Amino acid sequence: MSAGDRPSPADDKLDRGVLKIASVVVVGAIMAILDTTVVNVALQQLTLEFETSFDTIQWVATGYMLALATVIPVTGWAADRFGTKRLYMLAIVLFLVGSVVAGMAWSIESLIAFRVVQGLGGGMLMPAGMTIMTRAAGPQRVGRVMAVLGVPMLLGPIAGPILGGWLVDSVSWRWIFYINVPIGAVALYLAWRLLPKDEPQPAGRFDFPGMLMLSPGLALLIYGVSDIPAAGGIGETSVWLPMSLGIVLIAGFIVRALRVENPLVNLKLFRDRTFSIAAITMSLFAIAFFGAMLLLPTYFILVRGETALRAGLLLAPQGLGAMVMMPIAGRLADRTGAGKIVLPGLVVILAGLAVWAQAAADTPYWLLMVSLFVLGLGMGSSMMPIMSAALQTLRKKDVAQASSALNIIQQTAGAVGAAVMSIILAALLAGKFGVETSQGQLAATAALQNPQTHDAAAVLAADSFASTFVWSLLLVALCIIPALFLPKRPPAAPPVGDDEGAPTPPMLAH
Repeated sequence: MSAGDRPSPADDKLDRGVLKIASVVVVGAIMAILDTTVVNVALQQLTLEFETSFDTIQWVATGYMLALATVIPVTGWAADRFGTKRLYMLAIVLFLVGSVVAGMAWSIESLIAFRVVQGLGGGMLMPAGMTIMTRAAGPQRVGRVMAVLGVPMLLGPIAGPILGGWLVDSVSWRWIFYINVPIGAVALYLAWRLLPKDEPQPAGRFDFPGMLMLSPGLALLIYGVSDIPAAGGIGETSVWLPMSLGIVLIAGFIVRALRVENPLVNLKLFRDRTFSIAAITMSLFAIAFFGAMLLLPTYFILVRGETALRAGLLLAPQGLGAMVMMPIAGRLADRTGAGKIVLPGLVVILAGLAVWAQAAADTPYWLLMVSLFVLGLGMGSSMMPIMSAALQTLRKKDVAQASSALNIIQQTAGAVGAAVMSIILAALLAGKFGVETSQGQLAATAALQNPQTHDAAAVLAADSFASTFVWSLLLVALCIIPALFLPKRPPAAPPVGDDEGAPTPPMLAH
């Protein structure tokens, strides 16, 4: 690349207009991501409030996740058809309505239903926000804007348990939903004032048959996987039947999408080598890392006897590591290529997980804190550069559908990873305490609460966690293989006419 082809330092920086747009998207992302982690802390309190079982109460989280998976495939088409600004504001309104009625829930059934409404809004927020920011920044700066968007994605799991624990203990469980109202009102106002109006683009006829195959297929697959711990194994009808139906529907969608024009998700995007490699890397990364992150607060609560609030505070070093590294990684990914950033990031994650793969009931807290900070550094170097690499080589008119495809991959893989790690941990705990798989965590909790068996139980439980983290370590190591093929050069500006006549988005014109 000649000197004349490279962007000038002035063009390379995130200008004021792009930062304004980024601020709007970040506020919306904070609202959606905080909500997910805040609710997880409150599940025990909700079980007591509605006098139900954990098998039922977990649908407060699972119902939201299923709604996310259902609506994401529609987002790419809707962004083109109606414009990203309108879609983004609609997503905020849906999320706010769901939050208000969830806070007013009078039964567990009503709460689950209202969480689905929340999920329909939340599922559109992230892919629509990614599309807005990517179009605004252009290919040379996509790594930097993804780093900005990634900060709430990484800090949410840290701030959420802290905020949720405080609200449940000091205020009311209803405020874990009401807290979204002021944040959402600010996000809606900023979107109305700051996001440039973008004209709808020709999007073709909506693929209703594709939606009727892909959305239920994803929902059934995630439902089946998420039910494995409660059912006690993959051989149960409540697990294998929805999983099988989901796989059949998804396979049918793939076959059909390759043959029709304007499918719900443009599978031709995977002909782009960089996009395909980044998608594979993201899948393995989400399974390995997000599954492991689910275990961390449980270790502190179950093995070390911490409260939910203290467990959230103990996870803060991970967020600090991410805050330090994400802006640096975004800039380096734009200048040197994502591959040169992601690979060292994965190695750093392996170093952090190595500590947890040997964690005992008495491992010094300072060592665990250092390892969490290291994990944050590695995640900040990996997750958003992978996503930015996927979008850098695409034409502007393909970004909306590509963002939706990546979010589908991340949500589905993350849900699968969380279920897989939960299954492994449950099986190990059951083996240590001599009970059925579904009773492993309950037996460990009972033994740890008994002063006479506490010390021995803590050793057994800690060993179960360490063995589970070994599996996470192996999955992250596997992630290195596709990461080796990520681009190791900075993204080039698209040639003139590459968008096949698609106009420059108004936000770029500004």
